[in-house]
Amino acid sequence: MGQSASTTTAVQNHIHHSRSKSRSTGVISPMKESEDSDDVIDVFEVGEFDYSSNIPDECVASIFQSLSSGDRKRCSLVCHRWFRIEGQSRHRLSLNAQSDLASVIPSIFSRFDSVTKLALKCDRRSTSIGDDVLVLISQRCRNLTRLKLRTCREITDAGIEAFAKNCKGLKKLSCGSCSFGAKGMNAVLDNCSSLEELSVKRLRGITDGAAAEPIGPGVAAASLRVLCLKELYNGQCFGPLIIGSKNLQTLKLFRCSGDWDRLLEVIADQVSEVVEVHLERLQVSDIGLAALSKCSNLEILHLVKTPECTNFGLVAVAEHCTLLRKLHIDGWKTNRISDEGLISVAKHCPNLQELVLIGVNPTRASLEKLAANCLNLERLALCGSETVGDPELWCIAAKCTALRKLCIKSCPVSDQGMEALASGCPNLVKVKVKKCRLVTSEAADWLRTTRGSLAVNLDANEPEIPDASASDCVANEVVQENRQMASQVGGSANIALSNTGRSNSFKARLGLITGRNLMACTFRRWSSFGGSFSSRNN
Repeated sequence: MGQSASTTTAVQNHIHHSRSKSRSTGVISPMKESEDSDDVIDVFEVGEFDYSSNIPDECVASIFQSLSSGDRKRCSLVCHRWFRIEGQSRHRLSLNAQSDLASVIPSIFSRFDSVTKLALKCDRRSTSIGDDVLVLISQRCRNLTRLKLRTCREITDAGIEAFAKNCKGLKKLSCGSCSFGAKGMNAVLDNCSSLEELSVKRLRGITDGAAAEPIGPGVAAASLRVLCLKELYNGQCFGPLIIGSKNLQTLKLFRCSGDWDRLLEVIADQVSEVVEVHLERLQVSDIGLAALSKCSNLEILHLVKTPECTNFGLVAVAEHCTLLRKLHIDGWKTNRISDEGLISVAKHCPNLQELVLIGVNPTRASLEKLAANCLNLERLALCGSETVGDPELWCIAAKCTALRKLCIKSCPVSDQGMEALASGCPNLVKVKVKKCRLVTSEAADWLRTTRGSLAVNLDANEPEIPDASASDCVANEVVQENRQMASQVGGSANIALSNTGRSNSFKARLGLITGRNLMACTFRRWSSFGGSFSSRNN
């Protein structure tokens, strides 16, 4: 069962921590080589009785899935049985996809033979794995359902095509800064009939201009639910895929060059099940919005830095998309979306639950309409609005009775406006005030004292971050909560990934919150294990 020390050392150079969405599928961290020749020293072979021997493997695996990645690693070193169970019950794996990974692929996937979610990430300054390694992985992981590729520039269309033929059960593919192109992408769409989510960012192999090869639809079009395109020179080549995906529910287009109005018109005519649309820094106008208004099932709409979109387009969406629940608008301070569009939203979209306005200047007239007609409005963010002052805040406090979360950023509100929140918005649980210089800490403290159950976050001295996106306020809260959960997966990794912004000390502090407590409570009664067991869990 135990691997040699040399093999373990080779494997640990390629396995690292990665942020995980859930602790039950946390990725593994580098394994420390034990002092003896084997990875695992069975502590039960030193005369101690194994109280866990009567616990079924499934129960032990369930306990492991509740631990952080680091604690899972430590538990796997307790005995050969736990080592085997931990490997067989791990479903998510993240590997440093440098070129020398090939030598340890057999060892890695011999132990972790149940992996269904795989991330291959390479540093931008390093040489990534090539087609041969990707094919080898696909041969050992034929049950793979999720694959993430980051900066794997040595993988070509041929490698992706071979992978797609071996892993036809793939449900989610995310690739960024890779060099393969339309041929490889079409191979995935032609072979993976269960594909549900596709995310493509900076795919360098796609030909720019009119000569670009069309992508899709393929057999995957029937199952595709989510499509996200980011920073593509010619994202319109995905048009056949979008149009052919009759069951598409979420379409996200971020910073893709080219005129999208005409394609959106075709999409709206042929794809009727769209529920969520994100348009960010896109060349789209009221023509495109009017086309999207044909999607009568639309519930979520993000318009971020689309300066050609005006009240006219928003009114068209509001009048026909009456099921709208979430609306995010970053007007980029162009003043082309104002009360007229917002009043139409208030009039026609009574199900609105979340409204984020950045660089938009609503007045009391539109706020009163929203409060009166949108009785389910629970989350409201007003950022960089020159017209939102104390009277508007009093209006919100008096009329938005369902409001639970409020974010005010860079608006001319003062302590008097904060006083309105003391008695208004009876369901309010959280208030975030950022870069509002007329609001003092004394007012925030007074509000906390007056409404003890209300969480008040005042950050008046936060440095200005240029080019803030629509997720800065209310939506950012969800991101922060996800990060806190993800950080519970484990401590710092020996191999650093690109885009790791948090310090190791901060990760370590958060890592203490979870994992260890469950393990300690579960096995505290097994005091007879002695010092060996305790030292391995500490």
